[in-house]
Amino acid sequence: MTVNAIKQGWNGRFYEDFEIGDVYPHPLGKTVTETDNQWFTLLTQNTNPIHFDKVYAEQTDFDRVLVNSAFTIALVTGQSVSDVSQNVMANLGWDEVKLPNPVFEGDTIYSYSEILEKRESKSRDNVGIVRIKTYGYNQDGNIVIHFLRTMMVYKKDYAPKEKHELLNKVLKQQ
Repeated sequence: MTVNAIKQGWNGRFYEDFEIGDVYPHPLGKTVTETDNQWFTLLTQNTNPIHFDKVYAEQTDFDRVLVNSAFTIALVTGQSVSDVSQNVMANLGWDEVKLPNPVFEGDTIYSYSEILEKRESKSRDNVGIVRIKTYGYNQDGNIVIHFLRTMMVYKKDYAPKEKHELLNKVLKQQ
């Protein structure tokens, strides 16, 4: 196989890349399906019928099935990974989780994050601490979730090696 050059893809941000006040609109939206909601709800053993029983849900103030809020935080966190936590050593916490508007099956969720704080780690030279606020919003522009998240992010020179080094080895063997 002849390879001219391996083109490096997006590998996420490292500690040095974050600047307080930066806002990252996350690239992917997700339309929440009935299957997404039911599987997540049943997988996590949430027994509240508002998440999976249409007849029950129609008798509530929402008048329809409500998406599991744990799914919403998982989805919006996942949407943020490529921008803020691709190079995280550890999540240190989610704080002040607020759900100002409900999410329903069929809603499309988008998100963005703002960098609030960053500092050197006091216990580890290879990482820094970054605190962000992430917002999730629906197709109508209504905020459906926001939360603070604190992460321990690798510095560039200390991150685990990328899979491209393995690819180089494989290509040399061919």
